[in-house]
Amino acid sequence: MDFQRPIVTVDIVLLTLRDGVLHAGLAQRDKAPALGAWTLPGGWVHTDTDQDADDAATRILREKAGLVSPYLEQLKTFSGMHRDSRGWSLSVSYYAVVPTDVEAAGADASGGERFRWAAVDSLRSLPFDHAQILRTAVERVRSKTLYSSLPVHLMPAEFTLGELQRTYEQVLGAELDKRGFRRRIEELDVIEEIPGSFTSGGSHRPAQLFRKKAHAPALKTVTSNLAVG
Repeated sequence: MDFQRPIVTVDIVLLTLRDGVLHAGLAQRDKAPALGAWTLPGGWVHTDTDQDADDAATRILREKAGLVSPYLEQLKTFSGMHRDSRGWSLSVSYYAVVPTDVEAAGADASGGERFRWAAVDSLRSLPFDHAQILRTAVERVRSKTLYSSLPVHLMPAEFTLGELQRTYEQVLGAELDKRGFRRRIEELDVIEEIPGSFTSGGSHRPAQLFRKKAHAPALKTVTSNLAVG
């Protein structure tokens, strides 16, 4: 019996913070449909070389943005007969985060821009069902921020506890109690002091610098949510 094969792709919601605002990475399409449009980074699964969908997502991020994410997780499968004009399709979607100081390197052969960042709240519409994928990913990240160490992956190599709290608050769009936040970070136990390293300059007292623990798991979770003010 002959079976029709659906179109199978992988699409990634790549998130970071720019100027304190959550941004998503967009790649410019180089083929129809939606030729020239800015969409979520995505592509076909290469069945001859990709070991699985995770492998495909890692490859696509590297090809479309020149980036490797410290945290990449499968989000959801989006499927249907109307999401792609080429036929019945399914997308295994992922979300990923990169530190705020990481620069993408997406460009075409002539050096033109093929990758850009856009504030997630400014993206009202995208080709295919990418706006829905984006909204689902942002909701997941904000929800997970309340009970996990996920935003630590948005931090540069060195940071203060105050900077880490601001990052949590910027992802959530809400203020957090300082004392409760620091208790949560101690409970998660994924960062450590950098011995002898403090901020310098400015009018405030030097602050201790921290870094991610080298052998901490990619994600730590707790059973209760942070209290949001």
